[in-house]
Amino acid sequence: MRRAAMPRPALLPVWLVWLAFTLCGCGPVTAETPATPPVVQIAPALDSTHARPDRGLVIRASGGTLTKVTAYAGGESVPGRLDAERRIWRSDWTLKPATEYTVAATAKGARGPATVAMGRFRTRPAEQTLGIAATTPLPGETVGVGMPVILDFDRPVANRAAVERALEVRAGRPAAGAWHWVGDTRVVYRTRRFWAPRQRVTVTAHLAGVRPSDGVYGAADTTFEFMVGRRQTSAVDTRTHQMTVERDGRIAQRMAISAGMATTREYTTTSGIHLTMDKGNPVRMVSPGRQKGDPGFYDLLIDHAVRISNSGEYVHAKDNVWAQGRQNVSHGCVNARPDQAAWFYATSLRGDPVTITGTDRPLAWDNGWGFWQLPWERWIQGSALRAADPAGERVPRR
Repeated sequence: MRRAAMPRPALLPVWLVWLAFTLCGCGPVTAETPATPPVVQIAPALDSTHARPDRGLVIRASGGTLTKVTAYAGGESVPGRLDAERRIWRSDWTLKPATEYTVAATAKGARGPATVAMGRFRTRPAEQTLGIAATTPLPGETVGVGMPVILDFDRPVANRAAVERALEVRAGRPAAGAWHWVGDTRVVYRTRRFWAPRQRVTVTAHLAGVRPSDGVYGAADTTFEFMVGRRQTSAVDTRTHQMTVERDGRIAQRMAISAGMATTREYTTTSGIHLTMDKGNPVRMVSPGRQKGDPGFYDLLIDHAVRISNSGEYVHAKDNVWAQGRQNVSHGCVNARPDQAAWFYATSLRGDPVTITGTDRPLAWDNGWGFWQLPWERWIQGSALRAADPAGERVPRR
């Protein structure tokens, strides 16, 4: 008996076999590469014991961005800022000598783990130090709208740019201003225009860690504040023999005056923008370069005298009413009726502008506080940084 034949299985088309093989995922598998964590670099290097303070603190992130930076010196936070890409953090100022710093910085990449770097370092001590010997205005003083800021250092400054970068002026109503060096131990700050009245100004010299010359470091920061008071300005016309005092835009006093007789240069009142510098009641005035018995010699006590230059010029009282308002007969000062001079004496603040016109002897910019005699373009040339934008303003250092 014949056995029944079994049916053969049907063959699959080739294209269907290829599709099934592909869908089964039998191809090679690639493993994902682990992410590399960012690298954080800190300068000065952690664990340093003799770091240079003048280079400040700099933290950099490679392969990521900085998400958090903290730095402390003796429990005090170190101010600093990140760049726009958040890859570099710099301290705002130099570091204090002989001080231990604690730093922590966190950097994160696009994926993967973050990097945290932390530790300590110590700055080297200062063999010789730079400090401030005197400031003008005095701390807490109320001054006029023309007042400069004058800093006198206790040793010569060779690297003026380094010191100037460390000087900061903050005003309640900010205004363009610049420093101008007057020798190796004095620098003067002047605003482009008079201060706005009735505001507080804070001056900070971040000298700690600044290196003004080889082997010398600033030892400590210095901060002081002063107030700008009401706006009082005076105009003296030596041709009409009149002085007008304005306060906050209104005339406060009109004074008949007598100015320098102008028979010699010495006896000629200087024209220009003066500032009231100090005052005394009385002030002893002695003719310069003359001795008793010489022609033109004088030695007098003068009441209610307000100094406006270093060449012996004052606004003061004088009982020569016959000349005031009519004739210039003084040795170079501006004199007024005793009661009006007493009023001016009582109402004057250091730094009040007194503008004198009508003579052929200009006030030198370095005669007393004649700083307003220099146009702004010339004033900023005295800055060690000499950086200005097209409008003539100082360019911020950061």
